[in-house]
Amino acid sequence: MTHARPRAISFLAGLLLAVPCQTHAQGTAATTSIAAGSPSTSRNELLDDKPAPARAFSTAPPHVAVFPSVQVNVAAGGQNIFGDAANEPSIAVDPRHPNRMVIGWRQFDNALSNFRQAGYAYTTDGGRSWTFPGVLTPGVFRSDPVLSVDSDGVFYYNSLRSTGQSILCDVFRSTDGGVTWSAPVFAHGGDKNWLIVDRTGGIGDGNIYESWSIVGSCCGNSTFSRSTDGGLSYELPIPIATTPIWGTMDVDSDGTLFVSGIDANNTSRFVVARSTSVRDPMAFPSFEFSRTVNMGGAVLVGQGSESPNPVGLLGQVWIAVDRSTGPRAGWVYMLCSVDPPGPDPLDVHFARSSDGGATWSTPVRVNDDEGDAAWQWFGTMSVAPDGRIDAIWNDTRNSGVAHVSELYYAFSIDGGATWSQNEKLSLAWNSHVGFPNQEKIGDYYHMVSDRVGAHLAWAATFNGEQDVYYRRIGDYDCNQNGIGDSFDIATLASPDENRNGIPDECEPPFTSDVAAAPTSLRLLQNRPNPFNPGTTIPFEAPPGAGSLRLRVYDPAGRLVRTLLEGVELEGRSFVDWDGRDDRGESVASGLYLYRLEAAGRVHTRKMLLLR
Repeated sequence: MTHARPRAISFLAGLLLAVPCQTHAQGTAATTSIAAGSPSTSRNELLDDKPAPARAFSTAPPHVAVFPSVQVNVAAGGQNIFGDAANEPSIAVDPRHPNRMVIGWRQFDNALSNFRQAGYAYTTDGGRSWTFPGVLTPGVFRSDPVLSVDSDGVFYYNSLRSTGQSILCDVFRSTDGGVTWSAPVFAHGGDKNWLIVDRTGGIGDGNIYESWSIVGSCCGNSTFSRSTDGGLSYELPIPIATTPIWGTMDVDSDGTLFVSGIDANNTSRFVVARSTSVRDPMAFPSFEFSRTVNMGGAVLVGQGSESPNPVGLLGQVWIAVDRSTGPRAGWVYMLCSVDPPGPDPLDVHFARSSDGGATWSTPVRVNDDEGDAAWQWFGTMSVAPDGRIDAIWNDTRNSGVAHVSELYYAFSIDGGATWSQNEKLSLAWNSHVGFPNQEKIGDYYHMVSDRVGAHLAWAATFNGEQDVYYRRIGDYDCNQNGIGDSFDIATLASPDENRNGIPDECEPPFTSDVAAAPTSLRLLQNRPNPFNPGTTIPFEAPPGAGSLRLRVYDPAGRLVRTLLEGVELEGRSFVDWDGRDDRGESVASGLYLYRLEAAGRVHTRKMLLLR
């Protein structure tokens, strides 16, 4: 659905770009006020090295065959680019066409130089393959990429820019799935910037929010700005209560904005600020309150070779909101890799608020390893539309050394009170190789969840150098690791095309990553099932499948809803049904059939609506 954005002019519109942002005296003082053990990261983002010659393409494909991830920073034909470095990825997924995604990262064309640019790649086949056209604004030093997308599928790329003396941010926009990008729009900013777009469908739909650290800030303690005109301009920055740094943002279903981070003067003091006024383009934005959150530890910055990420963060602060219609709708969650009391160097901790961020639970530990020797770093969280919470992190539990990690995953379906058994998702890799003349692999990963799994952008060194990877987590597991439904799927799923009696999505691997492009038309089981009020229907179409039709029928064969008609798609796609008929009226509980038709072929499955 295309959402009409408010076109009203904000009270601050006249001040957007006509008035330069001045650096305040208190901003300089704040740069030196970071607590002991947490040095400023802003020096890492200032232009220092000159560009080095780009490295050559490898004649061998990237090292992805033996584990289920797809390398993103590749040359034409999927070849690895030898001698470069890519890290600190961010991902955005088109809500209308989930097969379309964009990943941005810090691109070092030659790891011998610290000079980096804004790398990006896009996919149209659900992550099976990626096109890496190059960088935004070639020859310009850039860092800290953060991507988001609006309700209409317009992608936004926030990029830190450094001249060697100052740190500012630009935002680029793409209306064609990341193939081409607009000229950069000045967006104030500073170090450790973050960006998010409101996709709630309400008064703030299309608003773009950005925040950044007071360290390296353009504007002292004023570290928040918004755009209410689709990214064409950004308002003069305002302060955030308690000035959180090194954190992220999320928007509730009513447009309320939450900003997370740590206190710049105390790395064990986690804070969250809330604003309900930012959603209204005609209102002057402000943050009505800020709260302290006990996360049971402190954020760490690497302190040399004894830690996994020698000069980078070991985890930023993640905040996410449950936007489902379930019993935990509106709950706010915080997750971070923290240094707990005692000998354990780092754990992934989680806390939740059931009252809009006013009060918070006691933190719980997500990682289930025994002992106190492992580093669980780069903890990352996202929340699915049905309220499932996904978490990933790098984990050294099996190696016993700080620089050899594996990717791990866990989920929660009860608001974070309990977590699933941790699952290993990758081979071991060495985080101390491939340094691009800067001893870190960035400061974060990025994940986006949907009803049936999650899209992850992460970095590792399987090629002996730092590269960016895409990983699809958790599709169609049929209760093998609990992400599925509590009923017996075989009672509702129809047999697959192989006629072996096993539903397509129940065949191994149960956490099926995106692999080769489909060679046949496949209709997969909806998720969740049974459902109320909505569900997601996945299907696969091979190249050249032609025009697709997807319809819902009642058991008597009467047409209930047309979900797709005359659409041509390739690869895996997902279509939502909200439990309404073609007139927009809610249908009754019961069994329904959904049918996919293309090129004379018909596939039908069953689903159950329980109101």
